Amino acid sequence: MAQIKFQNTINITYHRLMKRYILYIFSAIIAVGAITIICLSNNDTAKVEEQRPQVLSMTASVDIPDEMTFAGEKIVFDRYDFRERMDRELNSFTYFHSTTLLLFKRANRIFPMIEPILKQQGVPDDIKYLAVIESSLDHRAVSPARAAGLWQFIPGTAQGSELEVSSEVDERYHIGKSTVAACRYLKDAYRKYGSWSAAALSYNGGQGRITNEFSNQQTDKALDLWLVDETTRYYFRMLAIKTIFENPSRYGFVLRDDQLYKPMDFKEVNVSSAIPSLVSFAKDNGITYAQLKDFNSWLRDTKLTNKSGKTYTILIPTKESLYYRKGEKTKVHDERWTTKQ
Repeated sequence: MAQIKFQNTINITYHRLMKRYILYIFSAIIAVGAITIICLSNNDTAKVEEQRPQVLSMTASVDIPDEMTFAGEKIVFDRYDFRERMDRELNSFTYFHSTTLLLFKRANRIFPMIEPILKQQGVPDDIKYLAVIESSLDHRAVSPARAAGLWQFIPGTAQGSELEVSSEVDERYHIGKSTVAACRYLKDAYRKYGSWSAAALSYNGGQGRITNEFSNQQTDKALDLWLVDETTRYYFRMLAIKTIFENPSRYGFVLRDDQLYKPMDFKEVNVSSAIPSLVSFAKDNGITYAQLKDFNSWLRDTKLTNKSGKTYTILIPTKESLYYRKGEKTKVHDERWTTKQ
């Protein structure tokens, strides 16, 4: 019995040694082959090594369209400054992946809310991209200059646009009312300048500045003006994001229906009296205080005094809207945004 075990041990040891021997021989062959290749093509190897990428993925500059139309106005990208400005913004949005993806997701909820208002106000549908540039479609956004809301009104401009701004109510955060106010401002600028491009630039730079620059630079074409970099980029950022939104897969954005933020359904509650506690009001309407503030961000306090007796409309999301349910199909606002799987 001991002899058999000894023989088995010898066999196992033999096979292990043979495997190592074969491995050594195989390694030696590979090494000799590699050395031979290096000796024969040392120059070619050096060239390959020089051209070897230092990153795991490659980045390609996107093509710029020959021309496009925005708010009914055609722009051709053959002049050097137009082409290079568009190139900068289109590549920026294309490779700013997380932010641009978020814009698609938010747009699926926000665009259905603002597009009917733009149409009713007689403003081109493309103006919705101004809101994208202003706030990234975040109706609670606040800038360092204290501009707030979807359309980024500063307090003075908001009050001049018939938006209430107080410690308890700030209608800059009201999606519907701020959209109407933005339309009012832009239509006034359009009547003054005769183009939506000039109106858009004035939304960023101010009508006073744009009017002065038209006079000082002796031109009546808004895109020919020499302006501060932020205002100069402004219009081309809108052109770029419209281009991507109309053909997302071309620029590498692939989303499924269920990855977009679902549109919300609301019950409207009209209030003409004081609300001593918005926490209690939310609870009485079947939602949390956080949900009340999320969809009515224009309510800036924990109460609504309403001494004037003004009528306010408060949005209460339906219970069905508050949840994503497995198997439920998300309503897609623009079929171009998603891929079918």
